[in-house]
Amino acid sequence: MALKSYSKYTLLLILLTVCFSSAQAQSWEDTVAMIDKIFSRYQDGNPGAQLAISKQGKIIYSAARGMANLEYKIPNAKNTKIEAGSVSKQFTSASILLLEQQGKLSLTDDIRKYVPEMPDYGHKITIKHLMNHVSGIKDWGSIAGLGGWPRGTRAYSNEDALQIIIRQKNLNNKPGDEYIYSNSGYNLLAIIVQRVSGSSLAEFSKKFIFEPAGMLQTEWRDDYQRVVSNRAFAYSKIGTIFITNMPNENAYGNGGLLTTVEDLLRWNDYYLNGKFGNPSLLPKQLATTPFNNGRPHNYAAGLVVDSLNGWASITHSGATAGYRANLDYFPQLGLSIAWLSNNAQQDLGDIPFAIRNLLVKNKKRTEPAINAIAGIDIAVFKKYIGSYREPKTGAGLKISEKDDGLYMNQDTKLSIHNASEARLGRSRYLFLDQKIALINGTDSTFYFAASLPDISNFHLISGQYFSNETASGLKIYQKEGKLFMKGDREELPQLLNPQYKNGFSFFGGDLFFEEIKNTSSYKLYISIARARKVGFEKIK
Repeated sequence: MALKSYSKYTLLLILLTVCFSSAQAQSWEDTVAMIDKIFSRYQDGNPGAQLAISKQGKIIYSAARGMANLEYKIPNAKNTKIEAGSVSKQFTSASILLLEQQGKLSLTDDIRKYVPEMPDYGHKITIKHLMNHVSGIKDWGSIAGLGGWPRGTRAYSNEDALQIIIRQKNLNNKPGDEYIYSNSGYNLLAIIVQRVSGSSLAEFSKKFIFEPAGMLQTEWRDDYQRVVSNRAFAYSKIGTIFITNMPNENAYGNGGLLTTVEDLLRWNDYYLNGKFGNPSLLPKQLATTPFNNGRPHNYAAGLVVDSLNGWASITHSGATAGYRANLDYFPQLGLSIAWLSNNAQQDLGDIPFAIRNLLVKNKKRTEPAINAIAGIDIAVFKKYIGSYREPKTGAGLKISEKDDGLYMNQDTKLSIHNASEARLGRSRYLFLDQKIALINGTDSTFYFAASLPDISNFHLISGQYFSNETASGLKIYQKEGKLFMKGDREELPQLLNPQYKNGFSFFGGDLFFEEIKNTSSYKLYISIARARKVGFEKIK
């Protein structure tokens, strides 16, 4: 049974007709019925969620569904604390901005001023680079996963994260060049807060953010063993069975905020009305900084400043273990939507977006789906059939042709846009002379040059490898004409698919070998989404 209650303002609003963004008004009562129908996808007896909506700072809808604890059959309530994942990042950023206002640091400071353990990569990395995910510092959780101990398998702390970060020999990118989401930046920000203020991030933000904003149900998961009243357990679903999936770690600042949807709405009302900081820090919270080449970048102080459905928006989503979260604000509508869930069931992930689309009607002209355009002969792409290599990441790319169109890496069909461009989702593939340019969803550009595959030297690159960066080893071996990779802690090997000479792909990333000059030995590199060119030395 759903646990739902409304604020005193809602009783008045139900009597009125309201419309957030559509030309045709509908009664709020009808809208509530539609929200309830979407929200009812959280079934009684299963893990559930909280949802709250405010208009001009007044809570007009607040409800909780499902169970906070399956073992003891405790239902979710409006005061149940649920972890907010990366929605937490805006509070870490807010703490940094407050310290800057107090004169204790500057966003343009080199992070090595506060974290001297960091290697000198030859480029200045600023606090703002960390905040905007443009620092180039590799994501420590991705590195831990490559080492066989992904997040959730060890009780990592911020200090543990720091030790992984400082082992990295290079950056993903020159600071300011690209947006690559990295939790490392926010764990470093939490460390900087502690070193500069003399208080932990948890203590600092409680005193200067949570209490002033009236967020009395909010705290950090800085000690996962601490008993937390009214905390919902997190669950994932495997097949038909729910399993507990808790973030049993003490690393926080990147995530780790335990809160309620009504507290998140109190925060929105607090900072968006200029109450945070003296003077208000709102302009700095929403300030974005272009990339080095001048292209705009929409990630601000732990907030994505963009547009959704054609309306200006300030948003962030979150996911940690079995917790899910989303916090939206639409300034032109004065509308906030907060959603927290302790259920990672995959087919429920679109619920917050369904709620958003119900309340915020799309005023943008819907673009027609991009399919193969009539009149473009697939033959114009024949000269691009083959293998390609991108030198910055070591990624490979294969273009092939089948009866029904153009394919990437054998099984992914590309939509032909015109005689020199194909698309996949938000990514664009530009077919240029002797190379292919990929412009991904964040507008970063990668150039793939033609490179012939070659499997003649499997015997030279096979062997044992070790990485100081991951503190783990890999075995590369060939069997029946194929190459396999097996990590120290992996039960089963992974097949390496040849992409170009000495370059391979595997589930989740790319792997390539570079011959060491004046030797017959090789060094191995792995690139995954948030950690590029992680190096492994051949030891035998």
